[in-house]
Amino acid sequence: MKLFKSLLVAPATLGLLAPMSATANEVTINDFNPAEELAITNSRVDGLEARLNNFEAGSFSETTSASFGSTFYVGAVENGDSEATTFSYDFALDLSTSFTGEDSFDVALIGGNADGTTVDSYMGGDGTGDALVLDGVSYTFPLGSAMVIVGDGVGPDDMNTGACAYSAFTDLLGDCGTANVGGSGDSGFAVGYDFGNGFTMAGGAAGGQTEGLFTEEDASSFALEGAYTTDTFGISVAYTDDEDVSYWSLQGALTPDGFPSVSVGYETDDDDADSIFVGITFEEVGPGSVSLGMASIELAEDDNYQYELSYSYPLNDGMTITPGVFIAETDGDDETGVVVTTSFSF
Repeated sequence: MKLFKSLLVAPATLGLLAPMSATANEVTINDFNPAEELAITNSRVDGLEARLNNFEAGSFSETTSASFGSTFYVGAVENGDSEATTFSYDFALDLSTSFTGEDSFDVALIGGNADGTTVDSYMGGDGTGDALVLDGVSYTFPLGSAMVIVGDGVGPDDMNTGACAYSAFTDLLGDCGTANVGGSGDSGFAVGYDFGNGFTMAGGAAGGQTEGLFTEEDASSFALEGAYTTDTFGISVAYTDDEDVSYWSLQGALTPDGFPSVSVGYETDDDDADSIFVGITFEEVGPGSVSLGMASIELAEDDNYQYELSYSYPLNDGMTITPGVFIAETDGDDETGVVVTTSFSF
């Protein structure tokens, strides 16, 4: 700001010293007081500087925070649609602010190209055509003793507690293999209530952006979950009604101190098609952790499964590398993938 002030003061000073013609209708240089003029100029610059400082200090709320994350995917899948070694990435930006200290207004932005390769189909990355797009806007607030979240990008299971301790490598094994919890709606609300002593309950509803909720033409999702969790074990049961198809989902986890965690999942629908999941995570293996798991490939009556093994280790506080391998059973040749993910958070 000193340079800015000097640039303003210099022309004023030069103007005072420039030759002037004294005529009957003009003022002479004797009518100017250089010290007074400089003081006025300094005062104006100081006022501008103060306004700029106030603008900079108030540009963002003190309660507003931003977090960033990105994942790189490098790998290949044998017997897949393509066996080429590919590279893809995704990126996420989350903005959050609070107005009362108990609420949270959140905006999520995503981008990337991780939706076009055979590897991407297994890893579940975000693909937006290399463009940054708005993924969700939500507001979370207390309502009595309950917590409520409402907005776009909100599913009816967003307040679920869950009981899954497994660190999944591929997308299929995420959420302990219970992919249908919450259904497909992505604009709605969810409510969660903590009874204390480990007991929680949550539920909500969501629909599409144009179809809406609670109308004859909508394809809404409704969900309800009850859970009991402690430091060493947990169990949750969820019911989901999604576009006139109902699902029951079960998750369970054992997390004893000093031992690997064991997680299980089970899901079934109206047609008695079901899926199972089992996963083990060894938390301290060298500098990282090992995850070993299997799950039914889809909610069906066949017996095709997917198996995975991965090792995740942090290089530093903001960077984690995870090499892994998976085998997916198919009606033809099994597909085998080798992938290395590098995750950044900052």
